Amino acid sequence: MKIIATVALQPQHRATIYNAAPDAEIVDRPCRTQDEVTALVSQGCDVMLTFRTPDDPLRGAPGLKWVQLLSAGADHVLSGPMKATTISLTTASGIHATPIAEYTLASMLSYAHRIHLSIRAQLRHEWLRSGQFMSIIDDLRGRTLGIIGYGSIGRETARLAQAFGMTVLALKRDPHDRKDHGWTPPGLGDPEGTIPQQFFGPGEREEILRESDYVSVTLPLTDHTRKFIGAREFAAIKPGAFVVNIGRGEVIDEAAMIAALKDGKLGGAGLDVFEHEPLPAESPLWDMENVILTPHMSGANRGYMDHACELFADNLRRFAANQPLLNLVDPKWGY
Repeated sequence: MKIIATVALQPQHRATIYNAAPDAEIVDRPCRTQDEVTALVSQGCDVMLTFRTPDDPLRGAPGLKWVQLLSAGADHVLSGPMKATTISLTTASGIHATPIAEYTLASMLSYAHRIHLSIRAQLRHEWLRSGQFMSIIDDLRGRTLGIIGYGSIGRETARLAQAFGMTVLALKRDPHDRKDHGWTPPGLGDPEGTIPQQFFGPGEREEILRESDYVSVTLPLTDHTRKFIGAREFAAIKPGAFVVNIGRGEVIDEAAMIAALKDGKLGGAGLDVFEHEPLPAESPLWDMENVILTPHMSGANRGYMDHACELFADNLRRFAANQPLLNLVDPKWGY
């Protein structure tokens, strides 16, 4: 079996892979452009470990049978030729659960305790009086968190929110199938789907928004989720709610969100993803006092490739044994 990785593998990553596939031939080379990816796989391989796929996988990567993405989302791949092939495609869903769930709670806590306002005052060398905060700070305990997209990240967010004493609601494509069928490290998430007090389907998003003080959007970008939350949804949202988006920028209608932030219907937003990235300098989001924004980094952490290779190794064992792969993408749904 020949494995090509378009990222540099450290010795511990190679050891993890060899432990799962002792006879594998591993070729790793950092690829920063599509041309570099195409050149690397042109001699053929069985498996790819990558963020990118070849432009013409059937002819440009002879023998390729399976692509293990290093990203949780597959929208950047399914918009190209991969969608029309029979090559198996799996995502890295599950490896981001801890950092992104922690990021989501950090954003919510920063907003609830107005830490973002204090940081901005610090940069101005301004001492804010504590009395200014008495009427604007809330506890997370006793509040309701609505999670839009109950995958690995949403489930770990739910577990942490429950520990903070929050009531959890969840929306997923099939609200009757509550189990997590993807890759999940032991002890994390909500494998059986027992944490949410109530589940909602896609057609009930206005209902979950009406009941939620905080909203975490963890949807992948697909034809079904583009602008999933728009003007109608913001009109229905609970007044003063705080929205965190760590999925994809395009699942929220950014213009509608900005309007809701300006008129006060939406209390605030914690944003790590945007419709256009980098966020244009002229975007009003930069200067909004009720917005906390970061440059699409919520999943970043030092152990990223360690977790990715653990997942890859689990799938390599399944691949060698002709067993179903974890996190297999269904082109119909886009994830």
